[in-house]
Amino acid sequence: MNGKVVPFVEENATKVEGIRKAVFDVCGVLETSMWGPAVEDALKVYDEMLQPELVVGVIRRLKDVNKALHFFRWVERKTEEAHGPEAYNALLVVMARTRNLVYLEQVLEEMCVAGFGPDNNTCIELVGSFVKSQKLREAFGIIESMRKYMFRPAFSAYTTLIGALSSVHECDSMLTLFHQMQELGYEVNIHLFTTLVRAFAREGRVDAALSLLDEMKSNSFHADLVLYNVCIDSFGKVGTVDMAWKFFHELKAQGLVPDDVTYTSMIGVLCKAERLDEAVELFEELDQNRSVPCVYAYNTMIMGYGSVGKFDEAYDLLERQKRKGCIPSVVAYNCLLTCLGKKGKVAEALRIYEEMKKDAAPNLATYNILIDMLCKAGQLEPALKVQEAMKEAGLFPNIMTVNIMIDRLCKAQRLDDACSIFLGLDHKLCTPDAVTFCSLIEGLGRHGRVDDAYMLYEKMLDSDQSPNAVVYTSLIRNFFKCGRKEDGHKIYKEMMHRGCSPDLTLLNIYMDCVFKAGEIDRGRALFEEIKAQGLIPDVRSYSILIHGLVKAGFAKETYKLFYEMKEQGLHLDTRAYNAVIDGFCKSGKVNKAYQLLDEMKTKGLQPTVVTYGSVIDGLSKIDRLDEAYMLFEEVKSKGVDLNVVIYSSLIDGFGKVGRIDEAYLILEELMQKGLTANTFTWNCLLDALVKAEEIDEALVCFQNMKSLKCPPNEITYSIMINGLCKVRKFNKAFVFWQEMQKKGLKPNTITYTTMITGLARVGNVQEAKGLFERFRASGGRPDSACYNSMIEGLSSVNKAMDAYTLFEETRTKGCRIYSKTCVILLDALHKADCLEQAAIVGAVLREMAKSQHATRFS
Repeated sequence: MNGKVVPFVEENATKVEGIRKAVFDVCGVLETSMWGPAVEDALKVYDEMLQPELVVGVIRRLKDVNKALHFFRWVERKTEEAHGPEAYNALLVVMARTRNLVYLEQVLEEMCVAGFGPDNNTCIELVGSFVKSQKLREAFGIIESMRKYMFRPAFSAYTTLIGALSSVHECDSMLTLFHQMQELGYEVNIHLFTTLVRAFAREGRVDAALSLLDEMKSNSFHADLVLYNVCIDSFGKVGTVDMAWKFFHELKAQGLVPDDVTYTSMIGVLCKAERLDEAVELFEELDQNRSVPCVYAYNTMIMGYGSVGKFDEAYDLLERQKRKGCIPSVVAYNCLLTCLGKKGKVAEALRIYEEMKKDAAPNLATYNILIDMLCKAGQLEPALKVQEAMKEAGLFPNIMTVNIMIDRLCKAQRLDDACSIFLGLDHKLCTPDAVTFCSLIEGLGRHGRVDDAYMLYEKMLDSDQSPNAVVYTSLIRNFFKCGRKEDGHKIYKEMMHRGCSPDLTLLNIYMDCVFKAGEIDRGRALFEEIKAQGLIPDVRSYSILIHGLVKAGFAKETYKLFYEMKEQGLHLDTRAYNAVIDGFCKSGKVNKAYQLLDEMKTKGLQPTVVTYGSVIDGLSKIDRLDEAYMLFEEVKSKGVDLNVVIYSSLIDGFGKVGRIDEAYLILEELMQKGLTANTFTWNCLLDALVKAEEIDEALVCFQNMKSLKCPPNEITYSIMINGLCKVRKFNKAFVFWQEMQKKGLKPNTITYTTMITGLARVGNVQEAKGLFERFRASGGRPDSACYNSMIEGLSSVNKAMDAYTLFEETRTKGCRIYSKTCVILLDALHKADCLEQAAIVGAVLREMAKSQHATRFS
């Protein structure tokens, strides 16, 4: 018998060794070349050896899914047989190890047709591989694909993925998997229920968490102490304190004994809700029968006292702990220091820090708390001394310390010091993280050093850090803020090229920057881009869009966008109401704006000076000035600090309807309030005076404006020039024109036309002609009045042919020729013996007469 067994064993060992060598050789062929005819030829020598053991062995050793699949298909063709489950499972294992799922559905479908599925170990390895690499969507997709082909994913695959989803707060996906497990007949346990309840409760989805607890009870599961502790902690942290209390009392009723975790969790919940009396009562219940104090409960209670500013009680607890023979830990002191910092008691914190050294050695967290506190208080030098003390204690700043220092130095505009700390980092001991780079990039960019910020971004890339949406948001915003919009656009393109998906905050800020830069179409496109990225526009998105469109003159679109927001169930905040109200006012829907103002108040939102300013401006522009003034008085009575914009709106409104005395009174009130009238305010008053032909008063007003150090702009000069020309004070107007030119201000079309016309009418034809030529050379388009004035002026100074040339240009441009102009030009042409041209002008004059005659009798 033994004689027969030995040859069999030896024969089997030889066979195994042969397969092992063949596996090694085949893998060598596959790994050294791309798949193709040459590889297939090289594999021909193994045609007779293609047993399942060899095929599985080769596939398991390969590190490339494509090569594994090519080999898999080649074996099928050579053997003309379908693979067994071992080969298919080996192929799935390669997919797991390479994290490549391109062929997953194809392979699962073939397995389904063949009547077998992935084994449990393969399923666990597939899901586990993607969980380890934090690719949870792909892991979820694997489960879904297996269910699609009616396979039963392994129990451990489900629990592994549910646990991973819990850490990233994907509650709904967790619940889907949990229900799948129940459908498949898996026996879910109390641990799974605990994981799900914790996830839903921490997200504030209390109803869903309670529903799971009810389901657990209906399945005859009895909550254990761990689940009760989770419920107390999770429900308490989202503010449902009474619910936490209910669980505390319920566990006692169920015969369970609260442990230190139970008490500490409940005390923490009560302290957070500032229900300190109840917290103290519970703490005393825990502490009274203990010879050794519960350190966690003491620390929680110290934090509770400190958070409401009861530091004497907190100090008493420290002493009580010592009397019980337990020295307070560094955690207890850190809790105290944190609370003192939040209350701004820096000196007291430094005293406690000195006392602390008698009981516990400060740790990194201690120093970080002190540095953060001192930096927030603007005490940067003491903060740097604490950092030195840390080094003397043998502790070296960790990345949190560095991040605190850099962030606070940037906010204090000490950018060189922040850069010095960054450059002085020993990367072996303390490697900068995304927060380090982000803080410094934002600090540099916010203070105009955008090129330095970009260089730091490049350094971030070189250090194998992946910039996130926060970094790109900072770069885009600060490039736009510096007027370098093209660089801002390049940053966005670079972000997309690098595969970093924009978040809603980035797209909102980018859209805001684009609108402010006057790129309206691009702003619209970015709003659509939000949807294209799979994101949902929020109230901020709509506010930016409406505000941008209103500023660009598209206020009429407010109505549509407002109702779009309502349909989507978005709750408007103050900024959104301000944008919508402004849009309605600018599009003439002031009554609708009034309704929204009332709606705001009903919802408990306080209208701001911007809200009231939009409505007052809207009423003023449609001549409902008495209502505007009544609202103005109402706002003052509410104690709202009014700004120059509101006063200017009223001055403009009263001025436009000729109520100049009232406009003056509002200007006086503005000055009495200590506000300074700006150029727009003065322009409103000057425009009103000019329209009322109160030119002398306008000249006095202009001088007052200059004496109050308010610089006139091109609009100011245009108003004055137009007003002076209107009352035929052309020489005075020309003085203003020259002053305007000296200041480097550019006249607008109306000012050019008015000045040219005025100069021509008073005989200053040479100056008028010079202005006319300059106007055309700068791309200006003269109107009919300008052309007619120039033709008449040139005709009056015996420049008949120059006048005729302009006559022809006027007709070519489609501008109207006045009858009086034709008569003056005709007379000048006759005097100059330009009979051919005179005939043409005469013909035009006759045609005009016939047209007027026909119109009169039609």
